[in-house]
Amino acid sequence: MSYYSNNRSPPPLQHPVPTHPAYIPEPPSTPVSPQGYQRYTSSPPSQSYPQPIPPQQHISPSYISHGGQYQPIGSPPRQQPIHGQVPSHMPPTAPVDFSAWGLNDATAQFGMQLGQSAVAAGQDYVQKNLGGLIPITAVKRYFNVSNSYVVHKLRILLFPWRHKPWSRRSRRAENGQVELLSPKEDVNAPDLYIPLMAFVTYILAVALHFGLKSDFRPDILGVRASTGLVVILLDFAFVKLGCYLLNIQGASQVLDLLAYNGYKFVGVIVTLIAGMLNIRGTLYLLVFLYSFFATAFFLLRSLRSVVLPDASATASPVNTAQRSRRITFLFLVAMLQVVYMAILVWV
Repeated sequence: MSYYSNNRSPPPLQHPVPTHPAYIPEPPSTPVSPQGYQRYTSSPPSQSYPQPIPPQQHISPSYISHGGQYQPIGSPPRQQPIHGQVPSHMPPTAPVDFSAWGLNDATAQFGMQLGQSAVAAGQDYVQKNLGGLIPITAVKRYFNVSNSYVVHKLRILLFPWRHKPWSRRSRRAENGQVELLSPKEDVNAPDLYIPLMAFVTYILAVALHFGLKSDFRPDILGVRASTGLVVILLDFAFVKLGCYLLNIQGASQVLDLLAYNGYKFVGVIVTLIAGMLNIRGTLYLLVFLYSFFATAFFLLRSLRSVVLPDASATASPVNTAQRSRRITFLFLVAMLQVVYMAILVWV
């Protein structure tokens, strides 16, 4: 029996529907596109039908070329971004989602406001309690140094009798007041960079000195740091008390005195280096005495403008008796450096 007749077309073939239907994008509208696609009004006669795929077989995604890029079949076509334009599929920057940490927006905002209030309260507390003793806003000025200043200042500390002049330089500010120059602009200005670095170097030098003798212990670092701080506080308290008893007005700023008290560590480091170079006996004592006299001479010339200000810089003139007492006090401050330096070197 024949299934075909002369006046009738053969019945269409029934093919199984694929388990994973693929999405075939629409070809370009032009008859022949640059990528090689061609539009047909009807199915080509030589078109082959896909074979059925078993449902148990894993199908790897197929890729088609679209505008020089590859994307899986079945996904919507990608839109090519225009040069200089942000792609539309990129989402805008969203605010931080605090829900991932178990916090809602109200709790997060309250925590941020509470933290800001705590920081502001801490700053106010420090400014009210320490602002009168240590001007925190002016500390930055004492670290305004340069390499040339540090080298020149160290040369003055080691060879002070070769330096001239010792008076500090000043300039007139925009508001008409006279202000002293910063350490970077005036080598005679006190700074806190060299004292701080010398203090840290002193602790490390002592640790190295004990290490070379195979007698290093971890507590040496803490003991030497405490000893250095005690010496600085004793020297500062003595100078501050003397300025109060001698009625030296406006001359004993806290940071200036701390800077001058910290310069003694430079001479102490020189003595420790001499000891590490196996210099012993009389020569070692001469190195210590030289460092002491250099530090004492430096303080005599530097603190002279503090203890004995010019007549134009003070409201009340200094009589002969007051001047004599102040000179004695200045000499005593310089001589006490031998006690402080001996404590730092041998104790």
